[in-house]
Amino acid sequence: MTDAEYIAMQKSTIVRSSPTSRLMPLARAANRALSHLAPELAARAAERLFLTPPRPRRPQTEIDLLGTARARPMRVGARRVETWVWGAGPSVLLVHGWGGRGGQLGAFVEPLATRGFSVVTFDAPGHGASDAGLVTIPEMTDAILAVAAARGPLAGLIAHSVGATAATRALYEGLDAGAVVLVGPAADLVSPSVRFAAALGFTPAVRERMRQRIEARVGRSWSAFDAAALAPSLDAPLLVIHDRGDGEVPWQHGLAITHAWRGAGLLMTDGLGHRRILRDPDVVAAAVAFVNGRTADRGIRTSAATDPQATPLEILMSV
Repeated sequence: MTDAEYIAMQKSTIVRSSPTSRLMPLARAANRALSHLAPELAARAAERLFLTPPRPRRPQTEIDLLGTARARPMRVGARRVETWVWGAGPSVLLVHGWGGRGGQLGAFVEPLATRGFSVVTFDAPGHGASDAGLVTIPEMTDAILAVAAARGPLAGLIAHSVGATAATRALYEGLDAGAVVLVGPAADLVSPSVRFAAALGFTPAVRERMRQRIEARVGRSWSAFDAAALAPSLDAPLLVIHDRGDGEVPWQHGLAITHAWRGAGLLMTDGLGHRRILRDPDVVAAAVAFVNGRTADRGIRTSAATDPQATPLEILMSV
């Protein structure tokens, strides 16, 4: 069996199977065996799987929302990236996580637009409606920088999960944002790789080979994307929102970033998990109020009056 055939078989198994299905244990067993018998082949397979984001079908609610936007496709490097814009005024950029789509943050659009912001989101390379294929975190970071540059200075940035990791790197590389909200942020790339390898049955040794291959591919160490390590050099106002029951990115990641980022605030939730948190009305209200309040603090005028009651400071914990 060739590398390509093996990887295609694995992807097919993952797509057809839920984590509790009978096929996943078979895939894990096959990967454990391959890890011991042919570790380099296993590392190549793991690398391609790790860098290939899932592309689930877009729900009708997202389709309807995107239909109300102004579509703005653009090129980032050699790839087409789909972007969407609502409203007018200072720009707020919404960044999705790994395997996500810009439309997943759709609950933020109307509240921001109502307050006089221009709301921008995009599907990162390899995700959603953008060009398919392998994608790395540096490529996601480049996409954030490119979309932000096309929209002018950012009044705000709201990012989710691994998208928050890429957004933090973009800020470190010079992206300017008047306020930053990170929802369920991943503090590093090591933890996702550990969960990935354990879920698919790759051994720790193969996981380490995979990391080395990816670092060689992008020419950077994974530590360059450690959000908690980058945070002390950043000074944008930050609100971290994380759920205690997040089953994909433990809440301790959000706490670590908050501790490391000077003046950051932390909002903890319960029972919202890793994705439903993006649709929760109280979470949306807190994030929008934070961006709106920091915009007012900087004297930036929007087309809507600033509501002095909109920033619920009592629910924020400064760490």
